Amino acid sequence: MARYRGPKQKIARRFKEPIFGPSTALERKPYGPGQHGRSRFTRKSEYAIQLDEKQKAKYTYGLLEKQFRNLYEKATRQEGVTGEVFLQLLESRLDNVVFRMGFARTRRQARQLTSHRHVVVNGQVVNIPSYQVKPGDVVSIRPKSKNLELVNSSLDSYSTNKYKWIETDKKFKTGKFLHLPSMEEIPENINVQLIIELYSK
Repeated sequence: MARYRGPKQKIARRFKEPIFGPSTALERKPYGPGQHGRSRFTRKSEYAIQLDEKQKAKYTYGLLEKQFRNLYEKATRQEGVTGEVFLQLLESRLDNVVFRMGFARTRRQARQLTSHRHVVVNGQVVNIPSYQVKPGDVVSIRPKSKNLELVNSSLDSYSTNKYKWIETDKKFKTGKFLHLPSMEEIPENINVQLIIELYSK
């Protein structure tokens, strides 16, 4: 399956959450898309609820099904609580870290910045959005790319110290991944236990 490039607000309305950021469409139409979107009597099965949660997380972080499943399997092989480790792996992807540091307004923009070789990790250009950032790694915008309008406009509206596990220097357009976030620190509204139950079947 190819990466989803359709209307973002349609997906936000499907899950009734602004998973791609503030949504005026969701405010105007706080119900699902399509002719059955207004239906009040849609009772979902346990499987459907679990599948929806998985799809919501997948769309939120912009991953393909195979990438998402591979990260889950990687989380099951590591020490610790699988759900928390899984979310930490999602949060430590380079495209997500670039987004969290404020260099891009959305994860889509962060993925584009990364794949177009505008991002540097520990002094080396990295153009792989799925690259796993480790605690202590320094992520910055490439010197030749520091005047990009996309980066400047994003940083202008970004408030530093927004996330406890990330440190951003807006002036030098650099940031540091301090530590892996705990489940409580991650602001995304994802019930990871439902995803674990789905994949455990």
